[in-house]
Amino acid sequence: MLDFSAVRRNEQNFNQLAAGLTIAELRALTNEMIDAMLVQLAMCDDADMSFVGYDPSADDGWTIPHVIAHATASAEEHVFVAAALARGAPFEGRSRYEVAWETLTTVDACRRRLEESRRMRLASLELWPNEPQLHVTIVLPWLGYAVNAPARFLMSLNHDDLHLTHLTDVVRQARVVRRGV
Repeated sequence: MLDFSAVRRNEQNFNQLAAGLTIAELRALTNEMIDAMLVQLAMCDDADMSFVGYDPSADDGWTIPHVIAHATASAEEHVFVAAALARGAPFEGRSRYEVAWETLTTVDACRRRLEESRRMRLASLELWPNEPQLHVTIVLPWLGYAVNAPARFLMSLNHDDLHLTHLTDVVRQARVVRRGV
């Protein structure tokens, strides 16, 4: 897994972290992240999908399907914008669709959502030209600096990484409540 701690401490930016990463490495990092989420999901059963985890940093509780739907939607948004940047087409605005988490009622449905997201994210890398336009950037006001295609792609994995921790915690809570494990 890629270590995002220097970015989170503002000691490095996403462009610096992404410098030199290849499409093959972005592909491998994506697979690694989805696989890590699937490992967490493998510890669950369908009853766990309705468990509402306690999150002191949120106004409401999150279910496992809610975490998965949110994480995958955000990641897909980042990678689709990254593909536009790689092609030399700066993209302004949002490119986001989030599956209604309430429809993900089984472990299998969550697994299918993760695999669908993997397929779309990996497919987005196929849109990159042989020579990505790394000089093309967009400024993200909430980030405070401009990012290029690889940096924007890494932002998907950073967001996933934050929610992998979140997912792990909700799965742990569900296992304690449901099984006393």
